[in-house]
Amino acid sequence: MTTEQIDAALQSLRDMLQADGYVLEWSIEDEDEIAIRVVPGSDACAECLVPPELMRGILTRELSETPYHVGSITLPAKS
Repeated sequence: MTTEQIDAALQSLRDMLQADGYVLEWSIEDEDEIAIRVVPGSDACAECLVPPELMRGILTRELSETPYHVGSITLPAKS
């Protein structure tokens, strides 16, 4: 599995987050786990970000066609 394939699996979520002012970053955390980090931009919509449990479910669905699953998720702190 190439990074391009993982990027493609996460593209729709990346686009949704970008529309709300966030950037989705990922890295391979373990042999088959991906670490996810959601980084807010200066104009990020704090109310638009879903809770961690829902984010995990969305990511699990997006990665279902890959051999990877979600490891750690880092979301911005709620203010």
